[in-house]
Amino acid sequence: QLRLAESGGGSVQAGGSLRLSCEVSGSTGLRGCMGWFRQSPGKQREGVAVIDSRGVSAYAESVKGRFTISKDNDKNTLNLQMNVLTPDDSAMYYCAASFTLYCDDSNCCGLSGRNIGYYGQGTPVTVSS
Repeated sequence: QLRLAESGGGSVQAGGSLRLSCEVSGSTGLRGCMGWFRQSPGKQREGVAVIDSRGVSAYAESVKGRFTISKDNDKNTLNLQMNVLTPDDSAMYYCAASFTLYCDDSNCCGLSGRNIGYYGQGTPVTVSS
């Protein structure tokens, strides 16, 4: 059973930064598609950033240029560096992993989350104005 454990959430003022981390355990390593999704009250969960087996990443338009996703295959960790945060970024952030062990295109690893099979418990991010 794959387990995803997020950390790094918290409260910050607009313009500030946070770094989220996700520790992956219970598996042979990171899955083909790893990503971060978020959900705020009254809204559907949305894809924020994903990264595939090749290290190719994709971002939601709203976070491009401000967020950076990265992974460490040796340490089985996934990170999300979030800069220039705004109140619209406030949400519960979830680490996500695909069923698939290898992904090398957007059909396998995309922001829709179609291939995502696992989510962590989430870590809250609150940005005040």
